[in-house]
Amino acid sequence: MVTTLEIDKTLLQEALDLSNHSTPTTLIEAALREYIQRRKQLKILELFGAIDYDEDYNYKQQRQTL
Repeated sequence: MVTTLEIDKTLLQEALDLSNHSTPTTLIEAALREYIQRRKQLKILELFGAIDYDEDYNYKQQRQTL
């Protein structure tokens, strides 16, 4: 998919200088991947304290001895 973007040239050049990406396209794709990953992590963090668990659950009980 081809998309035209107007991105500040100084910002784009600084990002290219800080990264190991050789083209603006690979840089933007990597940035989008990082953005998506971070947003997913934030959604997981929102679950902390929201899920009830059984304090009496014994996770060791399911382990098998060899």
